[in-house]
Formats: sequence, C-alpha cells, structure tokens
Amino acid sequence: MKLTRSKLIGFLVITVFAVAAAVFFMNPHHSGNGHAVHSDQLYTCGMHPQVIQNKPGNCPICGMKLTPVRKQPGTKDGSANTVTTAASDERKVKYYKSTMLLGEISQAQRKDSMGMDMVPVYEDEAADSSTISIDPVTVQNMGIRTGVVTKGPLRRSIRSVGVVDFDETTLADVTTKFKGWIEKLYVDATGKQAHKGEGLFEIYSPELVSAQTEYLLALNQTTGVPGTESLRATALTKLKFFDISDEQIAELEKTRQAKKTLRVSAPRDGIVVEKMAVEGQMVDAGMKLYRLADLGIVWVQAQVYEQDLAFVRLGQEATVSLSYLPDRKFRGRVTYVYPTVDEKTRTARVRMEFHNPGYFLKPGMFATVELQAELEPSALLVPDMAVLRSGEKNTVFIALAGGKFEPRTVTLGPRSENNFYQVLSGLNEGERVVTSGQFMLDSESQLREAIQKMLQPGSATATNEHAGHGVTSTNATTAAASSDIVYICPMPEHVALKYPKPGKCPLCGMALVPVTAELLAKIQPGGRVEHYTCPMPEHSDVKLDKPGKCPRCGMTLIPMMLTPPPPPPKAPVPEGHQH
Repeated sequence: MKLTRSKLIGFLVITVFAVAAAVFFMNPHHSGNGHAVHSDQLYTCGMHPQVIQNKPGNCPICGMKLTPVRKQPGTKDGSANTVTTAASDERKVKYYKSTMLLGEISQAQRKDSMGMDMVPVYEDEAADSSTISIDPVTVQNMGIRTGVVTKGPLRRSIRSVGVVDFDETTLADVTTKFKGWIEKLYVDATGKQAHKGEGLFEIYSPELVSAQTEYLLALNQTTGVPGTESLRATALTKLKFFDISDEQIAELEKTRQAKKTLRVSAPRDGIVVEKMAVEGQMVDAGMKLYRLADLGIVWVQAQVYEQDLAFVRLGQEATVSLSYLPDRKFRGRVTYVYPTVDEKTRTARVRMEFHNPGYFLKPGMFATVELQAELEPSALLVPDMAVLRSGEKNTVFIALAGGKFEPRTVTLGPRSENNFYQVLSGLNEGERVVTSGQFMLDSESQLREAIQKMLQPGSATATNEHAGHGVTSTNATTAAASSDIVYICPMPEHVALKYPKPGKCPLCGMALVPVTAELLAKIQPGGRVEHYTCPMPEHSDVKLDKPGKCPRCGMTLIPMMLTPPPPPPKAPVPEGHQH
C-alpha cells in the first residue's frame, strides 16, 4: 500500500516528538516539573572553586579536603561560579581569611594580597578561638608527639660535690697560760696519734717554778696556824689555773721538791694536724703549739642550689663516693642546713656527718654526694618537654579528639625525677599533652588570639573592666582570707606559738611571719620539739631533752618535732549524686 506525501510528513513529525519526549523524561537530571534533581553530589575546593568533582577527595592543586556543593536555586547553568557549599546556607560566615598570609582577614569575600581567594570562617568555628584544629596528615608532618599526665611519687635525686672536713666539735688547740721555753718534745711530727693524758712536750717557766715553791711553802706551814689553810688553797688554785694536772700535783706533794720543767699533756684523743712547737723555742702565753683533731667522725660540706632545698631535711640519709675508691660508698646523715645562701653561687651549705673507719675519708678530699628525697607519695606529674615557658606563665597544649588542641595555663611545683614536674593546677590525671611540636601550635594559638582582638576591639576594654572587678573580688577574697592568717616565729623551737597580729617574737626577737592555717598544718618540722635523737637508725631509741652528741656514736643529735595529724579521708560520693 502506498503512503501519500502528506501522511508521510505527519508520521515523521510524530516520531520526532516521541523521541524528544523520551529523551527529556529519561534524563536523570530533570523531573517532570522541570527542576533539577539532586541525584548527583558534586564536590569543590574552598580555595580553588574551579575544581569540581563528582566524588569526595582532596584538591589536586592545594591538597585541601573537598566540600560538598550543589547548584544554587535560580541559576541557569552549573558553572563553578554558581555553586556553593550546602553548609553555607545554614552556617553564618563571621569573616574571611587568607590561606597563604597568616593574619590577613576581611569582612567581605575578596582575594588576598597574593591573589588567592580568601576562605570563609564560620561563627561556630570562631566561637572557641583557643582550640586549634589540624588535619591528621599535617599533625604527622609537624612531628607532634603526646604524653599522658600521670600520678606518681614526687621524688628527687640531688647530686653535688662535697668537701671532707674536720668535725669542728672535736678540734683542740694546745697552748700555755704562761711564758716559757720548750725543753723536750714527745710528739715531734705532724700526723702522729695522740691520746688523752699523754705528754706532748716539757716546758721550763719561772712562773711555774715560783708557783710550785709557793705551794710547797704552804704545805710546810704548821697546821692550825691562822691563815695556813687559806694560803694552801690559794697556792693550789694557782697551780690548777696553770693547767697542772692532779697527778703532777700529787707527785709534787709526795717529793716536796719543785721541778724545773713540767710536762704538758694532750687534752683529748686525736691526730696532730698542726704542729708549731720545736725544742728550745720560747713561747708566750696563749701561743698555739699543736692542733688535734679526732678523725673518727668527719664532716662533708656540700653545696645545694636553693631550688633544691625543699628536698633536704635533717636526719636524711646521704651517700658519699670517692674517686680513688669507686667500689665503696659511705653512709651518713644530714645534721645541719646552714641558714644563709651564697650570693654568687645561689647555693646553701649542707653539713653531713660520716663515721670514718680506717680513716678513708680524709679532710680536704672532694667527694660525690647523693641525696634521695621524696616530698609526696602521690603527685600529679607532667613531662618537662610539654611545658612552654614564657616568663609570665607556663602553657601546656591538651590533645583533644578529632585533631584538636587546646592551650591551657598550668601552675607547676617542684621538679621530680625523670624530667617530670609536679602540677599544682590546670591539668587532670589521664589527659594527653603535647610533648613535641607544640611551638608551632603556640604560634597558631597566639595568631588566633590576635585576630580575635582585631575583630573585637572592645574586648580589651571589657577585659580591663572585668579585671578591675576581679581586683575588687580578689581584694575581697584576700580580706576574707586574712581572718584565717596567723603569725608565727620562723625559729623551729618557737613555731608552736601563734600570734594574732604582726610584731616580733617575745622569745628571740625575730620578726613574725604570716601563715594561713592550712600552711601552718603543713609546716615541717612544724611543731614543738618532742625530743632529740641520733640520725643513725640503729640509735633511734636515743631520746634526750637537750641537743648534744649521741652517747653511743658521737654524732650530732637532731630535733624531732610533733608531726601534725593527717587530714581525714574524704567520704565517697554516691553514684546517684555525681555531677
């Protein structure tokens, strides 16, 4: 059957319309109402909006993470200039910043000084200006390392160089109380051992001969004659004032004959460390002829820096090692901390006493001194590498979840072993702190703070106003706390006495110092002296009422104070009442 020309043209027109309708309705980007269907999600770069991809990833130009975008309503094409982030319709832009020049910001979107598009900063991102967010890849490139805030004993090992010295309490000088001539020496060399009562030399003195003659005349006087007993007592006293021993006086009474020379004996046991006497020498009254020292107990004087003095206490055990005896260590005790600090070296002298069997510890030697101390059994500790010191404050960066870091000001206490510091405030146990790379975080934190001040110029005034109110509040707090302040004497013997107002101690005249009740409870030794005891543990049963020497080993006694009672333990909080 043949088709006419008009029917053929009509059939072709219907076919073209059918194909066009099928193509239109089968397009996934359109719906029946002519609007775009968001079936395909596009992604773009905030720094380079010309980059558009249909899947998430990183910008091929700058490496930043791509953000989801969609076509804005009312646009006629899908060009990059008409796309924006989906979140931008819901989040409000606070300002725009340059990604290349730190610190360059603008309230309107524009290009920075280097011709790069400025990226928006939203209000929710700028709300917490102290928190820093960093991409995990950047964190790894910055070399950021973290550590954990832990609790442990606050221990300290103090090492110093000490000098072995004589025990000053055992030194004795040999002198005469009269003028004379040395006739004979029994101890004729330095370093010899002398025992108490042994003769050192013989001396001739006209005064001694005259004193002996007077005593003999008094002895020869007839008993019962008035004044005889008084004359005899006066002559005997004169001999004793010349340090004539009882044995020599008894020999004089027995022989009834004055001797030309008299023997001078050692006043105590010891080593002759100085000798100035020679035979035939004329000596004057009070001239030093010998110096004796007992080396059974020696002192070791060490220099301790003033920041380490909190770790030194009386009775603390000390160990000493010598360079010529590296395999031996000597144990001793701290017996005195000198009350002054050297102005040049900023150190205080600490005195320790050591028993010296075999005389291995020789005065004048250098020795390595080591003191082990523990201030608290459980303290909050932070690594030293985590602390940034600016002179006015100490800052630590806390590592939060999601690659965020928060700067925090902390108050530090004494330094502990293994390069840890005690944390008094600002941190909690278990928090992670940045130990490496925190200098870059600190620069970013300071930059953000500067930007906030530029955006909010009135904040400084507000801060000052709040600071003024804070001073008033602080003054009020101080005034309230001043009612708890008492005054005590800094002398340990008088620390048990409390006074309500400043002044001078009525016992020793020293100026009273203010302390709080809480600090007074923590003062060590912090109380009246209970007794004096020996620093050696094996003689701890020695308890005397007065200071002095141990009757067993001769070491200096140390005071034992009444220890304040420990604070009562806190009651556990029920789980239902925890906040």
